[in-house]
Amino acid sequence: QVRLVESGGGSVQTGGSLRLSCTVSGSNSGTYYMGWFRQAPGKEREGVAAIYTARNATFFADAVKGRFTISRDNAKNTVYLQMDGLTPEDTAMYSCAADPWAPCTVIRGTVKPLESFSYWGQGTQVNVSS
Repeated sequence: QVRLVESGGGSVQTGGSLRLSCTVSGSNSGTYYMGWFRQAPGKEREGVAAIYTARNATFFADAVKGRFTISRDNAKNTVYLQMDGLTPEDTAMYSCAADPWAPCTVIRGTVKPLESFSYWGQGTQVNVSS
């Protein structure tokens, strides 16, 4: 059974940084597509970043490009989302997702999976105060 566990959320002030981690267990996720999504209260979930190591491909939403970085450590089955220059607009529940085949693209400024992600974590809360 594939399980995803996120960590690293918390509360920071504007301009601060956080690094989210997503550790996958139950499967070797080294070739998986991995993505980070966020959902703020009253808003739809949106794709923030995605990575497919096999093709050295990363994708970022326009709102986070240049501020967020996605990376992975296959030896640890872990994907990271480094978030710098945080603003109150980044406040949301952040969830990671994984799938053996979920290629992504950027449509209207957000990361969109072309196939649905099968596995999701519970999420980690990020709060950014002004």
